[in-house]
Amino acid sequence: MNKDSVRTQTQFWTRIIKKSDYNGIPAIEINQEWEDKDSIMHIVKSFSDARTMKPLYHKTWWKVPASRTATTKAVNVTVVDFLNKTVEYNGRKVSDADTVKQAKAIWEAYKSSLDKYFLNWHLDLETFPLLPYKNGVTFVIPFYDPGTASKLQKVAYTVTGTAQLTGYDDQKIDCWLLTHESKGNKEVFWISKKTNEVLKLEQEVNGKLYRYKIKLGFSS
Repeated sequence: MNKDSVRTQTQFWTRIIKKSDYNGIPAIEINQEWEDKDSIMHIVKSFSDARTMKPLYHKTWWKVPASRTATTKAVNVTVVDFLNKTVEYNGRKVSDADTVKQAKAIWEAYKSSLDKYFLNWHLDLETFPLLPYKNGVTFVIPFYDPGTASKLQKVAYTVTGTAQLTGYDDQKIDCWLLTHESKGNKEVFWISKKTNEVLKLEQEVNGKLYRYKIKLGFSS
């Protein structure tokens, strides 16, 4: 919320990454589970080509807030299979024949990625560690968020400097600052120089709202 407000909207995002296989292709499998207050709000399973990181498969589950009159909570499920070139939305395949607004928007966004190289924007925290960092360099990344209405777009991220992040036991961690700006939005990612992992995000929206991501180490 405001820059100095209490942290009343905390979420925990658990991400498990492992080497895997998808239809005979060596892959990186990433599973995500997002907790919000007292329940799971979002579950994701993704497979990306282990050599190029191009998406092979992406399935998302979102909990939709129930209306006052609803007796059960609704969900949205999307499945994008890039090998078989299919998209499913809430259990049914989507195509050019669809007229439902949301399904049509998801399909049109998917078609923007066809026959192009792109990376999964839903896996940005796993993508940034792969970049060759150097002060002042700008990476223009073809990002697409599968299963959403957002079309493939080229997004610029610039290494705007370096800084030290204070970690556990007051350790000082040298970081690259990777910055992305668009109208009303500024994001600064802190990337460890030693491991290339994303340790922190600072996001400012319209100079009024603030969001932070902090990587936590814990035992499950």
